[in-house]
Amino acid sequence: MTSHTEAGQEANINRLAALLSPRGTTVPPNINPFLLLAMFLFRHAAVAVLPLVARALAHGNGSPGGQVVLTTQESAPYKVQKELKDAEIIPTVIDDFLPSLILDAEWSSDEYASLGNTLKVKKLQHEPRITLSEPSDSSASLRGSNMTYVVTLTDPDAPSRSNPKWSEMCHFIAAGIHLSASTGDERCSKIHLTDLQDIIPYKPPGPPPKTGKHRYVFLAFAPANGTTDPLHISKPEDRQHWGTGKEGHGVRDWAKANGLKPVAANFIYAKNKKQ
Repeated sequence: MTSHTEAGQEANINRLAALLSPRGTTVPPNINPFLLLAMFLFRHAAVAVLPLVARALAHGNGSPGGQVVLTTQESAPYKVQKELKDAEIIPTVIDDFLPSLILDAEWSSDEYASLGNTLKVKKLQHEPRITLSEPSDSSASLRGSNMTYVVTLTDPDAPSRSNPKWSEMCHFIAAGIHLSASTGDERCSKIHLTDLQDIIPYKPPGPPPKTGKHRYVFLAFAPANGTTDPLHISKPEDRQHWGTGKEGHGVRDWAKANGLKPVAANFIYAKNKKQ
């Protein structure tokens, strides 16, 4: 015989089951109310989380490996920083930094630097057009500051990445004062370098045969003290090792000696046809 207490507990369980269970669901008899409550919480948590997972997967469609690709301009500096680390440019070539500008290097409409794309050496024989731009989330506009920017190109894999005894090799140093042209988009301002002067003339990439892919790294620098006065940039004594005479040394040493800090970067890969 069922006592009044047991009957009351059973009635409470049935009422709880009716409240927590989806419509049309049969609740097993004598189910533990705590188990039922746990099932309810799990179900509602899944309802909240699954749309977020689906949204992330949707954004990942079309990207390599189904990864979620950061495509907004606000994420651009972090994407550049990540790619520099993945390619071991940070910390091999330059100390860790978060770019404040975006650097574009273009040899033609079809040949341009894109954070680690591979280009044919024969397409890189003339000096590229360099453009800097401000990310849309930039906290301080650089318009009208007349600050001198310095653009460099270095090869840390000379003669090869596995044997970098000639690294780094200096391929290009140029400096110029920027003027910001109107782009019709208030979120982003293009920075064009005017009166660009070569400190070290452009030397096209020329990786030796059977040395694999070389990283060719563009870095843009600005005065570390923020001065708008003309800069007196020193010229490295030699392209090899950037004149330091030390294996593995180069643009970082030179920039520090000239009071410069990195503000932007990009890079490509190139290799000799004979491998």
